[in-house]
Amino acid sequence: MAPTSSADAPFGRVLTAMVTPMTSDGALDYDAAQRLAMDLVDGGNDGLVVSGTTGESPTTSDEEKERLLRAVVEAVGDRAHVVAGVGTYDTAHTTELARQAEKAGVTGLLVVTPYYSKPPQAGLLAHFSRVADATGLPVMLYDIPARSGVPITTETLLRLAEHDRIAAVKDAKGDLYETAKVLAATDLAYYSGEDALNLPLLAIGAVGVVSVVAHVCTQEYVALIRAVDAGDLVEARRINAAVLPVVRGVMTRTQGAIMAKAALELLGVIPSRATRPPLVDATDEQVAQLRDDLAEAGIRL
Repeated sequence: MAPTSSADAPFGRVLTAMVTPMTSDGALDYDAAQRLAMDLVDGGNDGLVVSGTTGESPTTSDEEKERLLRAVVEAVGDRAHVVAGVGTYDTAHTTELARQAEKAGVTGLLVVTPYYSKPPQAGLLAHFSRVADATGLPVMLYDIPARSGVPITTETLLRLAEHDRIAAVKDAKGDLYETAKVLAATDLAYYSGEDALNLPLLAIGAVGVVSVVAHVCTQEYVALIRAVDAGDLVEARRINAAVLPVVRGVMTRTQGAIMAKAALELLGVIPSRATRPPLVDATDEQVAQLRDDLAEAGIRL
């Protein structure tokens, strides 16, 4: 099982950014979502992020998001944190989704930097504060400038850390120096949001991971965190090296949700690797390559 969550790790230690299973015609498969959630928690996750980027949130409706959250909460809400991805590029809409998620019974909120419009830092401060004010749930900020277009600067993070309900950061900025500065100056719990950097982020003080690769490697990431906690750098490096073929296969061949779904289909966890446009399903050639990547990491199919 994954390490027990604590005040230092408010959303748990190992969280999977869960894909949203779909049928071959693109409809959400809520039964498959419940089975996947149970499989992930049984495998060691103590948290799940639902309707994040990997969950294809840009192409699901508000009604689908609500039904999906309720399905996952029903399946595993008594055993794991269920964190709702509610971020959009519209503050009012994000606030509405936050309130909807709270009513659905989730544990917390993941709020990504508003994308496309490139707001100034004052806009980010106002956006995140307003969303945090909208519910009684703890908030995990999602700092991913490669997708959003703008980073949450260190100065803005220091100010946001003063908010009672802003508890954590999912860090996909790739700037270990700035992350270390925020860790040294605040009580924000940091979660690695980039599987290629899980070990470096844990080494400088991240409390856990919000991972796509954990669809396949939950137990390895549980062991990685335990090794870091124990100060066993040799073991941590061994585990990190062992999962690199999976990181390569899921995160570098094409878009991560596409390959995560392909991996889960290969493993027999979900019935279909179907995605919604503008994503496209993994090709047979990509799946064959992924099979080799998983085999290199010792994943049995």
